[in-house]
Amino acid sequence: MLEKWVMHTAFSMKRHHHKVVGIDLAGSPKRNTGICTLKKDSISFCTIVHTDEEIISYVEKEKPALVTIDAPLNLPPGRKSIEDRTGEHFRSCDRELLRRGIRFFPITLGPMRLLTRRGIHLKRVLTRRGYAVIEVYPGAAQDIWHTGRKQDGLSKLRKGLEKLGVRGLNKRMGGDELDAVTAALVGQLFLRGQAEVLGNFKLGAIIIPYPKKMA
Repeated sequence: MLEKWVMHTAFSMKRHHHKVVGIDLAGSPKRNTGICTLKKDSISFCTIVHTDEEIISYVEKEKPALVTIDAPLNLPPGRKSIEDRTGEHFRSCDRELLRRGIRFFPITLGPMRLLTRRGIHLKRVLTRRGYAVIEVYPGAAQDIWHTGRKQDGLSKLRKGLEKLGVRGLNKRMGGDELDAVTAALVGQLFLRGQAEVLGNFKLGAIIIPYPKKMA
Protein backbone atom coordinates (compact mmCIF):
# COMPACT_ATOMS: atom_id res chain seq x y z
CA MET A 1 0.00 0.00 0.00
CA LEU A 2 2.79 2.43 0.87
CA GLU A 3 4.55 1.81 -2.44
CA LYS A 4 1.30 2.58 -4.26
CA TRP A 5 0.94 5.76 -2.18
CA VAL A 6 4.47 6.84 -3.14
CA MET A 7 3.75 6.36 -6.83
CA HIS A 8 0.33 8.02 -6.59
CA THR A 9 1.85 11.02 -4.81
CA ALA A 10 4.73 11.21 -7.28
CA PHE A 11 2.29 11.56 -10.16
CA SER A 12 -0.01 14.03 -8.43
CA MET A 13 -1.22 16.81 -10.73
CA LYS A 14 0.32 19.32 -8.33
CA ARG A 15 3.82 18.15 -9.16
CA HIS A 16 6.15 18.36 -12.15
CA HIS A 17 5.97 14.77 -13.36
CA HIS A 18 9.46 14.59 -14.85
CA LYS A 19 11.29 16.37 -12.05
CA VAL A 20 13.15 14.70 -9.16
CA VAL A 21 15.03 16.43 -6.35
CA GLY A 22 17.97 14.44 -5.01
CA ILE A 23 19.45 15.27 -1.61
CA ASP A 24 22.85 14.13 -0.34
CA LEU A 25 22.03 14.91 3.26
CA ALA A 26 24.67 15.78 5.86
CA GLY A 27 24.14 14.79 9.49
CA SER A 28 24.74 18.35 10.68
CA PRO A 29 23.54 21.69 9.24
CA LYS A 30 27.11 22.89 9.67
CA ARG A 31 28.24 20.53 6.91
CA ASN A 32 27.42 20.70 3.21
CA THR A 33 24.28 19.07 1.87
CA GLY A 34 24.23 18.60 -1.89
CA ILE A 35 20.87 19.11 -3.59
CA CYS A 36 20.01 18.66 -7.25
CA THR A 37 17.01 18.92 -9.55
CA LEU A 38 16.99 16.46 -12.41
CA LYS A 39 14.35 16.94 -15.08
CA LYS A 40 14.29 13.71 -17.03
CA ASP A 41 18.06 13.31 -17.66
CA SER A 42 19.06 16.99 -17.48
CA ILE A 43 20.28 18.88 -14.42
CA SER A 44 18.28 22.07 -14.12
CA PHE A 45 19.89 23.16 -10.84
CA CYS A 46 22.47 21.81 -8.41
CA THR A 47 23.88 23.53 -5.34
CA ILE A 48 24.97 23.28 -1.70
CA VAL A 49 22.63 24.04 1.18
CA HIS A 50 22.90 23.65 4.95
CA THR A 51 19.79 24.10 7.07
CA ASP A 52 16.55 22.13 7.07
CA GLU A 53 14.75 25.34 6.17
CA GLU A 54 16.89 25.73 3.04
CA ILE A 55 16.18 22.15 2.00
CA ILE A 56 12.43 22.44 2.53
CA SER A 57 12.32 25.81 0.73
CA TYR A 58 14.22 24.33 -2.22
CA VAL A 59 11.76 21.43 -2.52
CA GLU A 60 8.74 23.73 -2.22
CA LYS A 61 10.12 25.92 -4.99
CA GLU A 62 10.85 22.99 -7.32
CA LYS A 63 7.66 20.99 -6.60
CA PRO A 64 9.14 17.71 -7.85
CA ALA A 65 7.31 14.48 -8.52
CA LEU A 66 9.68 12.75 -6.11
CA VAL A 67 12.26 13.59 -3.44
CA THR A 68 15.14 11.16 -2.91
CA ILE A 69 17.25 11.42 0.23
CA ASP A 70 20.60 9.81 0.91
CA ALA A 71 19.93 9.11 4.59
CA PRO A 72 18.15 6.44 6.64
CA LEU A 73 14.45 7.28 6.78
CA ASN A 74 13.29 4.53 9.15
CA LEU A 75 14.52 3.12 12.44
CA PRO A 76 15.60 -0.52 12.79
CA PRO A 77 12.96 -2.91 14.18
CA GLY A 78 12.35 -2.65 17.92
CA ARG A 79 13.78 0.85 18.36
CA LYS A 80 11.59 3.71 19.52
CA SER A 81 14.38 6.22 18.83
CA ILE A 82 17.84 6.13 17.33
CA GLU A 83 19.30 6.20 20.87
CA ASP A 84 17.22 3.17 21.93
CA ARG A 85 19.62 0.22 22.29
CA THR A 86 17.00 -2.48 22.83
CA GLY A 87 16.21 -3.01 19.15
CA GLU A 88 18.15 -4.31 16.17
CA HIS A 89 21.09 -2.66 14.43
CA PHE A 90 19.95 -3.45 10.90
CA ARG A 91 16.78 -3.11 8.86
CA SER A 92 15.95 -5.73 6.25
CA CYS A 93 17.17 -3.38 3.49
CA ASP A 94 20.49 -2.98 5.31
CA ARG A 95 20.85 -6.75 5.58
CA GLU A 96 20.25 -7.04 1.85
CA LEU A 97 23.06 -4.56 1.19
CA LEU A 98 25.31 -6.72 3.37
CA ARG A 99 24.26 -9.84 1.47
CA ARG A 100 25.19 -8.17 -1.82
CA GLY A 101 28.55 -7.00 -0.55
CA ILE A 102 27.74 -3.27 -0.74
CA ARG A 103 29.65 -1.17 1.80
CA PHE A 104 27.71 1.13 4.13
CA PHE A 105 27.84 2.56 7.65
CA PRO A 106 25.39 0.96 10.14
CA ILE A 107 22.77 3.56 10.96
CA THR A 108 22.98 3.07 14.74
CA LEU A 109 26.68 3.87 15.00
CA GLY A 110 28.50 7.19 15.51
CA PRO A 111 27.57 10.15 13.30
CA MET A 112 25.02 8.03 11.42
CA ARG A 113 22.68 8.61 14.36
CA LEU A 114 22.57 12.33 13.61
CA LEU A 115 21.97 11.63 9.94
CA THR A 116 19.19 9.17 10.71
CA ARG A 117 17.46 11.59 13.06
CA ARG A 118 17.67 14.39 10.51
CA GLY A 119 16.54 12.21 7.61
CA ILE A 120 13.47 10.97 9.48
CA HIS A 121 12.57 14.54 10.44
CA LEU A 122 12.83 15.83 6.87
CA LYS A 123 10.84 12.90 5.51
CA ARG A 124 8.09 13.62 8.05
CA VAL A 125 7.95 17.33 7.15
CA LEU A 126 8.00 16.79 3.38
CA THR A 127 5.49 13.93 3.49
CA ARG A 128 3.07 16.07 5.48
CA ARG A 129 3.37 18.68 2.74
CA GLY A 130 2.31 16.12 0.17
CA TYR A 131 5.65 15.06 -1.33
CA ALA A 132 6.64 11.49 -2.11
CA VAL A 133 9.94 10.81 -0.34
CA ILE A 134 12.14 7.73 -0.72
CA GLU A 135 15.51 6.63 0.64
CA VAL A 136 18.37 6.07 -1.77
CA TYR A 137 22.03 5.22 -1.36
CA PRO A 138 24.28 6.81 -4.01
CA GLY A 139 27.23 4.62 -3.03
CA ALA A 140 25.24 1.49 -3.83
CA ALA A 141 24.09 2.92 -7.18
CA GLN A 142 27.65 3.90 -8.06
CA ASP A 143 28.88 0.40 -7.21
CA ILE A 144 26.19 -1.12 -9.43
CA TRP A 145 27.06 1.24 -12.30
CA HIS A 146 30.84 0.85 -11.76
CA THR A 147 31.29 4.63 -11.85
CA GLY A 148 33.34 4.66 -8.68
CA ARG A 149 32.32 6.56 -5.56
CA LYS A 150 33.42 10.13 -4.87
CA GLN A 151 36.27 8.78 -2.75
CA ASP A 152 37.60 7.10 -5.92
CA GLY A 153 37.88 10.41 -7.75
CA LEU A 154 35.38 13.08 -8.78
CA SER A 155 36.45 13.04 -12.42
CA LYS A 156 35.80 9.31 -12.69
CA LEU A 157 32.38 9.66 -11.06
CA ARG A 158 31.41 12.63 -13.22
CA LYS A 159 32.42 10.84 -16.41
CA GLY A 160 30.51 7.75 -15.28
CA LEU A 161 27.35 9.78 -14.77
CA GLU A 162 27.83 11.38 -18.18
CA LYS A 163 28.04 7.92 -19.77
CA LEU A 164 24.74 7.08 -18.06
CA GLY A 165 23.16 9.96 -19.97
CA VAL A 166 23.09 12.73 -17.35
CA ARG A 167 23.38 16.15 -18.98
CA GLY A 168 24.46 19.41 -17.35
CA LEU A 169 27.38 18.13 -15.27
CA ASN A 170 30.42 20.36 -14.85
CA LYS A 171 33.90 20.20 -13.32
CA ARG A 172 33.00 22.63 -10.53
CA MET A 173 30.68 20.11 -8.89
CA GLY A 174 32.02 18.61 -5.69
CA GLY A 175 31.37 15.18 -4.22
CA ASP A 176 28.24 16.23 -2.34
CA GLU A 177 26.71 17.62 -5.51
CA LEU A 178 27.61 14.54 -7.58
CA ASP A 179 26.04 12.32 -4.93
CA ALA A 180 22.91 14.48 -5.09
CA VAL A 181 22.88 14.02 -8.88
CA THR A 182 23.20 10.27 -8.34
CA ALA A 183 20.33 10.32 -5.85
CA ALA A 184 18.12 12.19 -8.31
CA LEU A 185 19.01 9.80 -11.13
CA VAL A 186 17.99 6.81 -9.01
CA GLY A 187 14.67 8.58 -8.42
CA GLN A 188 14.15 9.04 -12.15
CA LEU A 189 14.81 5.35 -12.72
CA PHE A 190 12.38 4.45 -9.93
CA LEU A 191 9.63 6.46 -11.63
CA ARG A 192 10.37 4.59 -14.86
CA GLY A 193 10.21 1.18 -13.22
CA GLN A 194 13.96 0.70 -13.63
CA ALA A 195 14.90 0.49 -9.94
CA GLU A 196 14.58 -2.10 -7.22
CA VAL A 197 13.09 -1.75 -3.73
CA LEU A 198 15.17 -3.38 -1.01
CA GLY A 199 13.04 -4.01 2.08
CA ASN A 200 9.63 -2.36 2.25
CA PHE A 201 8.37 1.17 2.65
CA LYS A 202 6.69 0.55 6.00
CA LEU A 203 9.73 -0.78 7.83
CA GLY A 204 12.49 0.73 5.74
CA ALA A 205 13.31 0.61 2.04
CA ILE A 206 16.36 1.59 0.02
CA ILE A 207 15.88 2.14 -3.70
CA ILE A 208 18.74 0.99 -5.93
CA PRO A 209 18.94 0.85 -9.73
CA TYR A 210 18.89 -2.33 -11.73
CA PRO A 211 22.27 -2.93 -13.40
CA LYS A 212 22.64 -0.82 -16.52
CA LYS A 213 25.17 -1.09 -19.31
CA MET A 214 27.41 1.92 -19.67
CA ALA A 215 27.26 3.80 -22.98
